[in-house]
Parts: sequence; structure tokens; C-alpha cells
Amino acid sequence: MDEPVIKYYRKLLKSDFEYTGRIENPSIFLDSIGEKITICARVAKTYIHLYINITNNTIKDIKYLCMCDPTANVAVEVLCSLVKGKTIEEAKLITEDSFSQVVGSKGKDFLKSARGLIELINRGISRYQAQQA
Repeated sequence: MDEPVIKYYRKLLKSDFEYTGRIENPSIFLDSIGEKITICARVAKTYIHLYINITNNTIKDIKYLCMCDPTANVAVEVLCSLVKGKTIEEAKLITEDSFSQVVGSKGKDFLKSARGLIELINRGISRYQAQQA
């Protein structure tokens, strides 16, 4: 874990991980295991569940539950902060650079987690849009 990720993780420990939890009856539910997307590095039996509420094509709320390494915890918190309040079209534009700008890290494990989360949320948004069509 590189220094910027460690620093951000310590900040999350102090703030009690703002986005953890679950949402009852979410518009989108995503399970990294079911989607076969690796987000957490170096830890067996890990998962991330994302719960997303969408109103008028805007992400009104997003929460997660996970069993992951600290790097993935940082990445999922960043994802939540990046997409909450955004339209689903804006959320689809989130990139690895978006994550790097928030944390200040270009670390391999951090960017791998970011890539997995981007893929995960984009799959969920695509399914949601198909159901709404």
C-alpha cells in the first residue's frame, strides 16, 4: 500500500467510513463475487456489495458492505464520493484518474481496485438503463 492510500485509509478510520451500510430495496444491487470482478487484492474470500438508489436518473444514495483489504476500502469509499449526486451518465464517465485525483495515488493495487469498481458500477448502470427502457 502506498503512502497516499495509507493516509486516506487513516482518514477513513477517523471518520468511520461514511458510505458503509446497506440500502433497503435499492435501484441497483451489485455483488463483486456474482459479477466475477476482482476488486480486493491479496485477500481470499473477499467481496463488495454495492447498493445504489437512483431517482430521476441521479444517484441519490450509495452504500456498500465489504470484506476487503484497506486499499479496496479506500477505493470503494472514493467511488461512492465520486458518484453520489451525479447523474448515471456522469457516473459512467468516472475513470481511474478520477480516483487518483482524490487520493493522490497511482499505485498498482489501488488502480486495480478502481478498475474493478468502475466495471462493477458500469455493469449495474447498464442493466438499470436496460430495465428502464
